[in-house]
Amino acid sequence: MTSPKPPKSPKPPKSPKSPSKTARTRSAKYVAATACALAAAVLLPLTPASATPAPGPVAGSGSYTTKTLYSPQQNPRTYQRAPRGYTPVFTENVSRHGARAASSGADGELLLTAWRQARSEGALTRTGERLGPEVTALLDAMAKVGYGNLSGRGVRDTAETARRLRQREPELFRRIAEEKKPIEVITSGQGRAIDTGTAFTDALTAAQPDLAPLVQPSRPDPDLLYFHKSAGGAAYRDYIAGDQRLAATLAKIKNQDRTRRAARSVLEKIFTPAFVRRVDAGEFGFAENAVPLAEAVYGLYSIAPAMSDEGTWHMDRYIAPADAAWFAYLDDAETFYEAGPGFRGADITYRMAAPLLADLFARIDAERAGKGGPGAVFRFTHAEEVIPLAALMKLPGSTEQAAEKAPYTYANNGWRGAKVAPMGANIQWDLFRKDGKDGKDGRNDKDGKGSGKDKGQGKGEKAGGGATFLVRMLYNEKETAFKAGCRPIAKGSYFYDADELARCFKSDLASGLTSGLASVK
Repeated sequence: MTSPKPPKSPKPPKSPKSPSKTARTRSAKYVAATACALAAAVLLPLTPASATPAPGPVAGSGSYTTKTLYSPQQNPRTYQRAPRGYTPVFTENVSRHGARAASSGADGELLLTAWRQARSEGALTRTGERLGPEVTALLDAMAKVGYGNLSGRGVRDTAETARRLRQREPELFRRIAEEKKPIEVITSGQGRAIDTGTAFTDALTAAQPDLAPLVQPSRPDPDLLYFHKSAGGAAYRDYIAGDQRLAATLAKIKNQDRTRRAARSVLEKIFTPAFVRRVDAGEFGFAENAVPLAEAVYGLYSIAPAMSDEGTWHMDRYIAPADAAWFAYLDDAETFYEAGPGFRGADITYRMAAPLLADLFARIDAERAGKGGPGAVFRFTHAEEVIPLAALMKLPGSTEQAAEKAPYTYANNGWRGAKVAPMGANIQWDLFRKDGKDGKDGRNDKDGKGSGKDKGQGKGEKAGGGATFLVRMLYNEKETAFKAGCRPIAKGSYFYDADELARCFKSDLASGLTSGLASVK
């Protein structure tokens, strides 16, 4: 029986010929949307309800890989206190841009081509009848935001991250304001990173207006924050384009029977079985088989939560959870080999992050030396930079490489894009200082697991006296230990002597390489 035809939908908007150019242009509509989102974020109290605003998808739910919405990973009430006598004097971060629109309309346009063909043949399912209008509306919403640009949800999440930072460190930001220390903002130069930096500092200064004159104009540094496409990433790009081992491994992973089965399963929610068989046989010119169309469904499914401020989307109705999980695995596998830990014994995917790691240390050293630099340095970049940095630093989830004969799977490796680099992912280092003359004041008794006392206390002074410095790292706002071999000031503490960190990362900083990543068993 021929399915009833839904109302004729308008043609989808064309994706811009130059997404990067579009991303660099902030339209008046976008600025207005940003202002509204920021105002809402600033006025809302910092509560669990405002941390994950409604309506909208819950951050972290679903199979969205690196398009997972941002969510802070620790209750701030559970953070360890700095050892007695230490005060915060500096903070810096490396942050991925916030939630964004898709980089182009290609997925939606491919689906609409197939959908129109099926509609003309009466080959749509009842669920499939809804796809065309919904995809058209989603494409229209993304075109209005600007393909690749920060969405309303991205603005809100970024603003809330900035507000939580100030609430964690009120003493630091009072000091910055009193001493009139500049706040430095560095970006990749790409539109969504620039807009994320603006949203972040706008929220910060709205919460504490006396910081506004101290925020420096953002400056681009693509060599530091867009290195996968800068001159320093030439060898990496050669690896992506021509490494036979990489190509063979990804093909082996993707070309499993499970992929074709999952693809047909996805399409049978939308099209009749007979039409799906014809698609899978390559009868139509728009796809060689069912996989590209199913990947397009997954692509829109994964980006839709980022567009929750622009509309209500139900892309999950077109893909079963098990099929979404499979396509998420394929996406994670590609990212793992192209930007993450990668093959055992190789460092091509992450060694180019060494200058960024070196810059983190250089800012700490400058503050320790009293050079009168900024009170805060905020860097805004992309997943292609955060993921290699996480692997170089051996952050949790980024410590295991894959043996060539045992390709990456969810069963044999803990790396997940949703955990390593969701939208808005951030790595933050806080520097604490204590002034002393006898080198003894920093030796406090440890309170390992108290709820309201100083936690993680230990040896923080040098044996000769003078000011001493401790560093704490937060990864997606969760207290995080530095890599194995770095010794905290006390067992269970997240505070590290700055000299100890320099020692621990000496080889990484000297050579730009890292070694010893655990191998898959």
